[in-house]
Parts: sequence; structure tokens; C-alpha cells
Amino acid sequence: MSLVGKKFPNISVDAMSEMGDNLKINILDEAVKNNKKVLLFWYPKDFTFVCPTELHAFQDALPEFNKRNTIVIGASCDSNEVHFAWLNTPKDQGGIEGVTYPILADTNRNLSNILGILDIESTSYSEETDSVIIEGSNVTYRATYLIDETGKIFHESVNDMPLGRNVNEYLRMVDAYTHIQKNGEVCPANWEEGKEAMLATRAGVASYLSN
Repeated sequence: MSLVGKKFPNISVDAMSEMGDNLKINILDEAVKNNKKVLLFWYPKDFTFVCPTELHAFQDALPEFNKRNTIVIGASCDSNEVHFAWLNTPKDQGGIEGVTYPILADTNRNLSNILGILDIESTSYSEETDSVIIEGSNVTYRATYLIDETGKIFHESVNDMPLGRNVNEYLRMVDAYTHIQKNGEVCPANWEEGKEAMLATRAGVASYLSN
């Protein structure tokens, strides 16, 4: 079920800072109290393969997100201790040393379960052990959420495990949404900052398509 257009879940999650501080972060509060947009991206596991390339890519783009009044936060189901170990592993050894934004540690999977982004193929009940058996990795897909200053989700996307994200697309999404907020226009296909937008009217689309 899509959460676009809805408020981000009001829930606090453990997190790790670059300095090794144990934090509690509420994404909704981060947006509303700071009057900023938030980009929250989930990845499957620390110390894996595609994941560090994405974390470094978001770090490289951090100045651009900062210019756009947008907070970047990473997230997985690994613990704070594992996050901190990965943050202290050099880049040339597959680590994320140099990443400065916080990383959620959703070890109890409360938030990822609400968002519906866990890799769970099926569940079944075992009478022998009186427990629920999960088929699947039970870690998150590569889900990404863009949240506005009111806490509303204005973009969500989910990639399968092997598919890395294009960070520039999220910058474009933030630019487009900001343009809509400021100008009341809508942004057509392939719109980028500096390009013509249009009015959400029949005359507006006719004028745009005639150019």
C-alpha cells in the first residue's frame, strides 16, 4: 500500500551518529520541528556490496541536499554497534568511513514493518515449536522516502536488492516539489531545475506541448 500523500509514521527509532552517539530519531519530528524536507533511504545490510556504494553516493551529494533544505538519513535493520563498526571501516575495505549523516537501527523492525518494505516471502505457523516461521531474509528492500516540511510523504520508491539507486533523481524530485510549493505550477515529464513547468489546466498543457 502506497504511503504517498500521508503523514510519515510517528515513531522513534534507534540510530547511530558518525561520532558513535546512540540516538533516537523520529523522522516526522525531524521534518516538522526543523522545517526541512527529509530523504530517508533504506538498504538491506551493513558490510555488503551494493550498499556501501549507495551510502557514499548520498554522502557525496550531501552538500546538494543541504542547499535544498533537505536532511539525509540512512536506515537498515542492523544494530547501532554494527553501524558504528562499519562507519569505522575504511572505504578501500568496503566500509563507510566518512559518512556523516545518521543511520537508523531498526533492529525490532517496528518502522520497516509499518512501511511494508521487509523481504518476507511468506509466514507459516509451526505447531511443533508454537512459533511463526518466516520465509525470506526479513531485511529491507532499497526503499526511499521523501518527506516535506509538514511530515507528508511526497515520493516513495522501492528497489529490489541488486538495484542501486540514482541519487541525482532524488535531487530532481526535491527540486520539482520545491518548485511546485513555491510557484503553484506542476512539473512535466523529465523536468529539471531551470526548465519550463506548466499550469495544471487544459490551456497550460496545450501551451507546454506546443513549445
